[in-house]
Amino acid sequence: MTGVFRRRITSAKDRLEEKTRGKSKLSGWVLPRQTTSFADEGSWTNIDADVTPVERRTWSTFTVMGFWFSDALNAQGWEGPSSIIQLGLTWREAFYLTVLGAIVDTVPLVLNGAIGAHYHIPFPVVTRSSFGYYFSRFAIVVRLITALFWNAIQTWTGSQAMQQVIRAIWPSFLNIPNHFPESSGITTSLMVSHLVFWCVQTAVVLTPPHKLKWFFLFKVIVVLTASTATVIAMTYKAHGVVFKRATMATNIPDFTRYMRNKRGVYWQALMLPAINLLLSVFGTISTSCAKVVYGTYIWDPLELVSYWEGPSGRCGAFFVGLCWVVAQIGTNLSASIISASNDLTNLFPKYINIRRGAILVSLISGWIMVPWKIVYSAESLITFISALAIFLAPIASILATDYWIVKKRNFDVPGLYRRHGRYEYNYGINWRAAIAFLVAVTPTLPGLANSVNSNVKISDGLQHMYDCNYLYSFLSGAFVYVTLSKVFPAPETLLASPIYEDLAILESVKYVGQAAHSHMDKLDAEVTEKREEE
Repeated sequence: MTGVFRRRITSAKDRLEEKTRGKSKLSGWVLPRQTTSFADEGSWTNIDADVTPVERRTWSTFTVMGFWFSDALNAQGWEGPSSIIQLGLTWREAFYLTVLGAIVDTVPLVLNGAIGAHYHIPFPVVTRSSFGYYFSRFAIVVRLITALFWNAIQTWTGSQAMQQVIRAIWPSFLNIPNHFPESSGITTSLMVSHLVFWCVQTAVVLTPPHKLKWFFLFKVIVVLTASTATVIAMTYKAHGVVFKRATMATNIPDFTRYMRNKRGVYWQALMLPAINLLLSVFGTISTSCAKVVYGTYIWDPLELVSYWEGPSGRCGAFFVGLCWVVAQIGTNLSASIISASNDLTNLFPKYINIRRGAILVSLISGWIMVPWKIVYSAESLITFISALAIFLAPIASILATDYWIVKKRNFDVPGLYRRHGRYEYNYGINWRAAIAFLVAVTPTLPGLANSVNSNVKISDGLQHMYDCNYLYSFLSGAFVYVTLSKVFPAPETLLASPIYEDLAILESVKYVGQAAHSHMDKLDAEVTEKREEE
């Protein structure tokens, strides 16, 4: 028995040494070169950056529905309206703002989601149509940075949920001596919880995206169950007082009925407002109940369950904490880790694929960015989300208007993968998108500076513009981009119909896909050689 165990240990050690051999140098991390349908000959690419293969298109309409639920079901969705109440607004105002914000959010989600469903290409490739082959990297970096910040916030929330799970099993866990200074913003027990959550999440994020549909379904079930149970428990503790002021909970069917629309991706737009409506109702009721039971508004669901003591209370805290652990992992997958991994894959295809990208994103956002320093109050959370809107809104509007209005849904897919294809514009930069982005972002920057540092003084006009920064950035970016594209069109990018693959008929022979691309390159090389000889 001992001999068998030793042989297995030796075998595992040999495999580890083989995999790590040469990794001390950058050249040791180079990925195997993979063939692709459309990329330039000799350029480095991998399957994660290419058009999604047919065998990986495994998501059905119901899978996407589960994805929408999974993305919206997170602690921040619960905290949003609750933190608004804590800042002094009424529950009605918190409710209206949450629902209106969710409805506004669905517009770019549906408009841009249709592009992926149509052409099966990732965001970094889509941006080349509107921003240009090289300038698209700017949009990619902007999304990458925001995804890292968002993942850091969600990871920290998951760590707090893990702390509730651990303390429910071992109550003395909270009594572990703290060896961190107060200024660090973290305690020893929270650091342990963070490490445990990060390890669990990292194991899950290594799953390929096309195999995650069952995880999203699992998350929907457990989080809805935990959220409902939390509301019931808090209402019971408050003796039903809050329901006298929470009749809006009955309006949920008025929103969920829109899910019966038959027009595929469009009816899925109703998923986000519906689930945000449900979660905002849960958060508002529980926060108001906390005021009755504990004498203060508690907008954080994990802080709320920390008040639950005794055997039954700890049991409830365990299951609620476990459900929020699942929720945060699912949201990180759908909202930040997969998207950031795609960004890294397209920026560094020679060294990074989806799997390596997921590991890097987890390391950077989970540890290097010190997430416990980012989130510290309701006000900072709202400031951060507002900052994201400033930079992401114009990118979303430019992508949407480029696809639906300027290009009229007609893309040249092979051209999107080529440096000197039809989407090169001027040296790889579409100046129309650059101007639209600057017009959309620049006027809101003073307001952002003021929100971060109150010592920065700005005019009332700039403050009002910042207050509605998402709408201004989205609409102004769309208007300027469409106007410039119509007045100064780029004719080479305007097609009468989509081009999905290479097609060439040369010397009475039809060449399709990579064969056409390679043959055209060969002919170009021959022509160039003849010209040089002449």
